[in-house]
Amino acid sequence: MPSHPHFSHFFHGLALLGSCLAAPGLAAQELTVVSWGGAFARALEEAIIKPFEAETGIEVRLEDYNGGLAQIRAQVETGSIFWDVIDLELFDGVRGCEEGLFEPLDLSILAAAPGDAPEDDFFPDTLGECGMGTIFYSTVFAYNNETVGDRKPETIADFFDLENFPGRRGMRRSPLANLEFALMADGVPAAEVYAALDTEEGVDRAFDKLDTIKDEVIWWEVGAQPPQLLADGEVVMTTAYNGRLFNAQVLENQPFVVVWDGQVLDSGQFAIVAGTERFEVAQRFIAFSSRPESLAGLGRYIAYSPTRRSAAPLISTHLETGVDMRPHMPNTPENTTRALRNDWAWWSDNADDMNERFVAWLLR
Repeated sequence: MPSHPHFSHFFHGLALLGSCLAAPGLAAQELTVVSWGGAFARALEEAIIKPFEAETGIEVRLEDYNGGLAQIRAQVETGSIFWDVIDLELFDGVRGCEEGLFEPLDLSILAAAPGDAPEDDFFPDTLGECGMGTIFYSTVFAYNNETVGDRKPETIADFFDLENFPGRRGMRRSPLANLEFALMADGVPAAEVYAALDTEEGVDRAFDKLDTIKDEVIWWEVGAQPPQLLADGEVVMTTAYNGRLFNAQVLENQPFVVVWDGQVLDSGQFAIVAGTERFEVAQRFIAFSSRPESLAGLGRYIAYSPTRRSAAPLISTHLETGVDMRPHMPNTPENTTRALRNDWAWWSDNADDMNERFVAWLLR
């Protein structure tokens, strides 16, 4: 990964970190954390933000966004920075780091784990030059058991099968995961999906497959929409984030069934916006969030798995309902039999081209 242009700020932060962790003046400071809203924002607030505020006295403002780098880029380029810590999709974290939008991650602030260096306790590819991994989540598809009919979908190919499973589909208005779903539904083994997408023929094949259901798709943009589409009967099946479906199942008693076949497994990460005046406070928040009990706390509210090995045993049941969390976690062996791990490097290199083509395809 290219070197980062903000190392001077990084070393300045290192010098101040020890004093910032104990400085009583921090109690009067504030921090803005930006995440995805909805069920995950509630989990983040309960599991990390409220305990952080109680321990430090620092007030955290939690704001929502829909991902991407445009707003962050505008803040950094103008020097008008009002976001401090961002909850990112992994490939955006990598791209933003390369652009100098985020501060380098100081591994020394990560909370310790028994027997291992902190960085060794994180699963592979969850720590970046600028970002600290927080959760594993999946884009899956699901159906409403009361409206789908007698025959139940079992594979990602069934999602694209309008003959045997007629009706509308819900999909995110993005090429991310949709291209992968299309190729797997068309018979490409998960292990070969990104090799196929590296070719013009493979990309054409993915869009050709999407063409077969395009007229039946309702496009969603935020994570709260697909469960609502299912509940209202507007779609027979929809892609969605597994945690949003879990919350609809256990908190709203929705008769939704998650199909794990072909799931696209991804991870999220926290990063600090480059040039923020609240850099030291942001580092303190990252350090707090890196604790195994903090990451495991998220998994007590929503079905997203922690990125640290030592955090996994701390998860047992859903805090509010007592539901066993294990069957709902995206990276359990039972759910990863035919999973695809998102290739953040491929998306970091190709996202702009794929987004451009996807928008053009939608308008055809």
